[in-house]
Amino acid sequence: MPRPRAVIAGASGFVGGALVAAFRDDGYDVDTIGRTGTATWADPAAVARVVDGADVLVNLAGKIVSCRYTDANRDEILRSRVDTTRALRSAVAHAAHPPAVWMNASTATIYRHATEHGNDEVDGEIGEGFSVDVATSWERAFFEGELPRTRRVALRMAIVLGDGPATRMLFALARLGLGGPQIDSWWFPHRRYRGIGARPTGRPWSSWHRTSGHQRFSWIHIDDVVASVRFLRDRDDIVGPVNLAAPAVSDNRTLMRELRRIARAPIGLPAFRWMLDPAMALLRNEPELVLKSRWAVPRVLTEAGYVFRYPELAPALEAVAALRPPRGRDLFSV
Repeated sequence: MPRPRAVIAGASGFVGGALVAAFRDDGYDVDTIGRTGTATWADPAAVARVVDGADVLVNLAGKIVSCRYTDANRDEILRSRVDTTRALRSAVAHAAHPPAVWMNASTATIYRHATEHGNDEVDGEIGEGFSVDVATSWERAFFEGELPRTRRVALRMAIVLGDGPATRMLFALARLGLGGPQIDSWWFPHRRYRGIGARPTGRPWSSWHRTSGHQRFSWIHIDDVVASVRFLRDRDDIVGPVNLAAPAVSDNRTLMRELRRIARAPIGLPAFRWMLDPAMALLRNEPELVLKSRWAVPRVLTEAGYVFRYPELAPALEAVAALRPPRGRDLFSV
């Protein structure tokens, strides 16, 4: 019998690389779409040929959000997600043999800043501002129109713990002595978080929340991302948005305490916004990563019977730190 075939778009990142390896381990032939690969975004005909006849399509394409939100970066973050999703949708719609399932990356940042309760896929409250507008525009492009032969699942991923940019940045803060709680406070207003896209939302200027380091931190280990994708691939009864987030949400104070312990950082100064914003500028990143209260609840996965390999934060961070020998510094470098 012919081997099943998976197509993974945006496979060059650490999540994409893990999924390529997983599908190959499962006996799939894997084609990739990106700036390089089996097909490139510059060749729509090649994209259409690769998609036609595939069993599974996974799209992770999009500019990395671990960057400073300059106007150019903001535009590219949105464009790279919406345009690639639309290109794939066109390929699926015109395929003689479209994939049975299409899983498209999204983000748990789509939910509002929440400290009093979590947000699941059914009752969760959508937020506002730049990151939320990117997420809602992305999902609108994904779910637009009818694709009767293709099941669609939006992967609302929390911050992924692994040998990737978000985890390296968090460990870097601990190593820099800023491993205490990150405390939001007044800072000079800016427009980097203003809304974007066809339906911009939120305030034109940045604001802040009095969370005192108790903002929630939703996360998921890379092994659970891979296992969740396998689970969703094989469950033909699950459609729509799915939160990829561990059930045991943490908070910022707990996160930073665990990072200090694992990184063996002797001190961890509390970082107020006036300290954090310049430090994050040096790290070419945004304080939103640690100041927004993200609380995503994996209701769909848990009700469907998925069992998380890393439901608790401390073992997940320890597993990440064990990815490299103790003398290696790459995981903890900026």
